[in-house]
Amino acid sequence: MSTQTTRPTRPWMRLRAPLAVAAVAVLLGGAAVAPLTLTDASANADLVPASLNERLFQEFVPNANPADDFVLPEVPIEKLPDPKPEPKPEPTKTESSTSQDAVEAPAALPRFEGGGSPAEWMAAAGIAESDWSYVDFIAQKESGWNPNATNPSSGACGLIQALPCSKVPGSGYNPVDNLRWANGYATDRYGSWAGAYQFWTANHWW
Repeated sequence: MSTQTTRPTRPWMRLRAPLAVAAVAVLLGGAAVAPLTLTDASANADLVPASLNERLFQEFVPNANPADDFVLPEVPIEKLPDPKPEPKPEPTKTESSTSQDAVEAPAALPRFEGGGSPAEWMAAAGIAESDWSYVDFIAQKESGWNPNATNPSSGACGLIQALPCSKVPGSGYNPVDNLRWANGYATDRYGSWAGAYQFWTANHWW
């Protein structure tokens, strides 16, 4: 018959197991908190929405049907009725008058069939990159970034819906020409693109 000797239990040995459990809990807790902290930091680091970047660098493809280029403003502009024209005697048609009318008739501006992206157009128009988000907001509201956008009732045209379309030097349907004109308009009238954006959000036009 063998006899076993019982060792006296030391106090620190009794605490060993709870201390080990606490240490594991602290390590796991730190591992759980760290990813949350990193996620928040990365979310705050990117202040520009991903959808904005995708939109600004998306290559333009013109609509196959020109009727799809028609747009209406978010808040329709009230148009006064045109005055009733006074009847005029019809001129006698001669060969010379017919050829003169053909020369003086305004030609329709060609649709923009070229490529490029909004970011390329804004850079070519000399718009500072810090203003691109403001320009994007207004262009999205006015034309959906379609250079061929046309208001069928007012005749406003292009990315920023210049009215009349003929006020744009070059072509109102050329995105760079339209944005170059709009850049001058925004700074002259509102002081900056930020001012133009603030006016648009308050009035839904600019």
